[in-house]
Amino acid sequence: MLCGMTAPASSKSPRRLRAILLVDGSRQALADQAANLRSIIERHLDVAASLDNFHDPFPEVDADLVVVFGGDGSILRAARQMGFTQLPVLGVNLGRLGFLAEIQPEDLDEILPQIVAGQYRVVKHLMFECSVHRSGHEESRTLGLNEAVVLAGPSFSMVEIQLFVDDHLATTYSCDGLIVSTPVGSTAYNLAAGGPIMEKSLQTLVVSPICPHTLTNRPVIDSADHVYELAVPKPNEGTTLLVDGKPIGQVLADDRIRIERSSAEFQLIEVRGRGYYRTLREKLGWGGRLKLKES
Repeated sequence: MLCGMTAPASSKSPRRLRAILLVDGSRQALADQAANLRSIIERHLDVAASLDNFHDPFPEVDADLVVVFGGDGSILRAARQMGFTQLPVLGVNLGRLGFLAEIQPEDLDEILPQIVAGQYRVVKHLMFECSVHRSGHEESRTLGLNEAVVLAGPSFSMVEIQLFVDDHLATTYSCDGLIVSTPVGSTAYNLAAGGPIMEKSLQTLVVSPICPHTLTNRPVIDSADHVYELAVPKPNEGTTLLVDGKPIGQVLADDRIRIERSSAEFQLIEVRGRGYYRTLREKLGWGGRLKLKES
């Protein structure tokens, strides 16, 4: 889903955009880099608040956007920290891949004036809620952006995972785990497990088994408007549920793990010339041409 943005109306003193700065202060190298970049931010934006802890409550201040310093993991934690009050996010890549945090620090002086001038768009992305139901009671509920994963875990033998769609049994997987991923998460764990790439703004989920013990099991893409439930009738001692890489807890035999669309939508700022396919090409080395040796 796209949300176009336009430049503020011209006046003698146009209101400057206000930003919240967010970095993982427990990682000193990241904190130092973010501190060095703050002067560039302040040349173009007003700083409404700054936060160096992903566990603190998100600041309740008037702001137009959030600048997240770090990698994709930092953006996932920022999305979870914002909860149901999502603001547009500009990711400044201080990590390695930077698929979501695609702005390089050296490009800030070029990118920020474009944002001030309204030359950007906000792309809204699907988020989900993952809840664990045990003995008829909801044990936990977690907001996610990338994926929910059930891993077989110790004793590292395969498990059978039942997939229900809208309360109807779809299939049972014999596998090392199962991934239910959003389009944003399709280029993360899902991709590494052999799942498909989905364009980030699609309103779909993909179910991808990890090392399934049959050739007939393939990833399945379906609408995010369905309710997906997972059950593991005979889990291993270490069978675990994770959301966006964060362990939620051990999976027990009578648990039902429910994954459904959230009312929250992650909002990512994109500037001109930095679209989805350019990111795929440059960050993931995606290409369709054969590289032929010179004769």
